[in-house]
Amino acid sequence: MAKYTIGLDYGSDSVRSLIVNVETGEELASVVFEYPRWKRGEYCDAPNNQFRQHPFDYLEGLEYTIVEALKQAPEGVAENVVGISVDTTGSTPVAVDEKGTPLALTPGFEENPNAMFVLWKDHTAVKEAAEINELAKKSDIDFTKYEGGIYSSEWFWAKLLHVTREDAGVYRAAYSWVEHCDWIPAVLTGDTNPKTLKRSRCAAGHKAMWHEAFGGLPSEEFLTQLDPMLSGLKDRLFKETYTCDVAAGTLSEEWAKKLGLSTNVVIGVGAFDAHLGAVGAQIEPYHLSKVMGTSTCDMLIAPLEEVGDKLVSGICGQVDGSIVPGMLGLEAGQSAFGDIYAWFRRLLEWPMQNILADSDLIDEATKKKLIDETSGKIIAKLSQEAENIPIAESGIVALDWMNGRRTPDANQALKGAIMGLNLGSDAPRIFRALVEATAFGSKAINDRFISEGIRIDGVIALGGVAKKSKLVMQIVADVLDMPIKVARSEQACALGTAMAAAVAAGVYENLGEAQAKMGGGFEMEYHPIPENVEKYKALYEKYNKLGKFIEFDLN
Repeated sequence: MAKYTIGLDYGSDSVRSLIVNVETGEELASVVFEYPRWKRGEYCDAPNNQFRQHPFDYLEGLEYTIVEALKQAPEGVAENVVGISVDTTGSTPVAVDEKGTPLALTPGFEENPNAMFVLWKDHTAVKEAAEINELAKKSDIDFTKYEGGIYSSEWFWAKLLHVTREDAGVYRAAYSWVEHCDWIPAVLTGDTNPKTLKRSRCAAGHKAMWHEAFGGLPSEEFLTQLDPMLSGLKDRLFKETYTCDVAAGTLSEEWAKKLGLSTNVVIGVGAFDAHLGAVGAQIEPYHLSKVMGTSTCDMLIAPLEEVGDKLVSGICGQVDGSIVPGMLGLEAGQSAFGDIYAWFRRLLEWPMQNILADSDLIDEATKKKLIDETSGKIIAKLSQEAENIPIAESGIVALDWMNGRRTPDANQALKGAIMGLNLGSDAPRIFRALVEATAFGSKAINDRFISEGIRIDGVIALGGVAKKSKLVMQIVADVLDMPIKVARSEQACALGTAMAAAVAAGVYENLGEAQAKMGGGFEMEYHPIPENVEKYKALYEKYNKLGKFIEFDLN
């Protein structure tokens, strides 16, 4: 009988379960669950960069998507599922009690955002990140050295320190802290004890300053110097970390009953969505894998012996085994990519949402239908019009720091900008400048790797933007002056997670074997257009000048 694994992919807005045949890579069934509380905007305060998610959204999505996917799958599949692995956004940590239960699931904290998961794009901890960086540079050991040398407000310690300081109730109740990608496997195995659940290497190494050279996490001395409120917390966290090919345990009786699966199903150690997306897109050494969605995460793997002691500054870390076990995993990314296009769409939607919605001339059902249909066409129409605008014709240059800058040189306090507007600047021209800005942000990442001695032999793209927008992909190829291959799978992250599950379950010895058997290949390739490459070189210089002005002259 054929064997199957399930890739459970937690994104920013929804969770997806994908059932995959481990011998052929055939994707049998896929079900998506949108987080209902998140969709209603609960527990978030966007103007103040607060983005929190309730654990109920995750648990409800976990059960619904797997049960419904198994219903869609052919008869006999459920009995032959051998493994489940999980990917999530990150760093997305939560305060937990001694049993490992998120505080939002305990009495008195049900509606408290500080007791919930702090989503990756929450930037409330800018001050705390700055303090970590200042102390690290003064210390005998720079605990940020494997994190690119700059700690970000998007990451583990900054977030937990901010919540600890802000909320005395959460501080008193929190026994430990757990990443989302570690908590879901712990729930499935029934071992949520913060001291015994298996922690992800990629989450710990890239976001929590864990490294073998330090013997694990930063020292107690460093943490208490940062804030005495952190005293003793290190002992309630972890020392060991595990790569995604390791089994976290097997499915508990409780969850086996809920899901209709066997307790023999192996649960793999969790990892971040972008990392397993790179696996699903068949990442190979020195090929930059770009997950292009609301933000971007750019991963690169290289043989450990070739990189040696080289440290790449200004990236999101370099960790042994974080993406593919046995390889050095290097991560970079942009804090906003598709989110910038979505922001511009919302800007253009304002009259519909605030004027047309109040109109008495048409009934409510017609208004809703009209608003929804028009909103859904905005990006497609903008892209169509922008495609016909010559490069640099508008004179508009934009900066893609609407959500701060992740790489190179993390600085979440930075803001975006649009320069060169005049009375002829229309929506398609501004939109094209925003697309170009996101492409220039991608080039800045490539340039940093190359200038630090890490070559890039090719680019692999995956994610919603890569699959949907020819305009964006061609502009990125032109700006990078490199061909870009687009992964065939619609769900590369979930597919990569299913591959990891196959290795954890013992079907394959390593991820390379799983990729060879289960990989979907590539559906198309974008090639740079020589005349566009030259024009974008000049425009990129203007982008860099604008960036320097915004970052230095206005601060």
